[in-house]
Amino acid sequence: MSVKRYWLSMLIAATLSIAVHAEVVQQNFPGISYVKFESFDPRTPTEPLTVSGQLRIPTVLNEDGSLKKVPAVVMLHGSAGVDSRGQLYAEALNDAGIATFEIDMWGARGISGGFDRPALPTLTMPDAFRALKYLSEDPRIDADRIGVIGFSWGGVMTMLAATQQYTFLYGEGLTFAAYVAHYPICWAYNIGIPGADFNNLTGNPLLIEVGDSDDYDEGGGPCQNLVASLTPEEQAIASVNVYSNSEHAWDRLQPAIVVPDPFSHLGAGGDVLIAPNPGQAFKARANVVEFFKQNLGLAN
Repeated sequence: MSVKRYWLSMLIAATLSIAVHAEVVQQNFPGISYVKFESFDPRTPTEPLTVSGQLRIPTVLNEDGSLKKVPAVVMLHGSAGVDSRGQLYAEALNDAGIATFEIDMWGARGISGGFDRPALPTLTMPDAFRALKYLSEDPRIDADRIGVIGFSWGGVMTMLAATQQYTFLYGEGLTFAAYVAHYPICWAYNIGIPGADFNNLTGNPLLIEVGDSDDYDEGGGPCQNLVASLTPEEQAIASVNVYSNSEHAWDRLQPAIVVPDPFSHLGAGGDVLIAPNPGQAFKARANVVEFFKQNLGLAN
């Protein structure tokens, strides 16, 4: 083979390699849109609220080249509102072939941040289930494979969404297929805080993740004890990961802040350190993606 023909063949091979790689990237790159749906406050159920959200749907093809329905995850923010956590998890879930729907509960209520949030997470529960309903009606989404992940305030909502009572109240016949609750203030359940009853689970898998230095629970003990209080059948579908050297919201990759909260320190109230731990954040992200792959039908 002449030198000229050799380099021509190498150029063709490289071009084909780039073309194949580009096709893979194109298939996984999500379509991003900003959509709205109607929700309500349980105290005033006849007065609608308009909730906005970022919907990201990866393109996954069947063998015949047609679009394949994909599973999805609803994302529920913490008291500070939409922040870096959403993108951190959304991009990894999209890469795994899972759509994400990050909703803005504060924008719907004219809230600027945690200091004027609603009194209790129970007051935003309809938003989670209305987001589930919205996704279930999208022809690109597999309605039977929709999970939910929540952070802090959203984590509390996720825990309640995993119960039969809240699913009956707001689900309109729909149930989330899997749940991930990040640092959901586990000490607060089943001790008289209005509406925070964690029992009678739906039976779908739940993953709780918390830091060992969380200022709400004073570590991972309350979450582990809460799961241990469940029935044997419920314990079989619930698990807890405790991350070392991790404060509350360790996966919020933004500068550390200190905020006061009456629910902190096992209900005594006081300051909460919110500080990032990037190493543990990426470990948590990998665990979350694997959990949803396993429980939304994408296991290898």
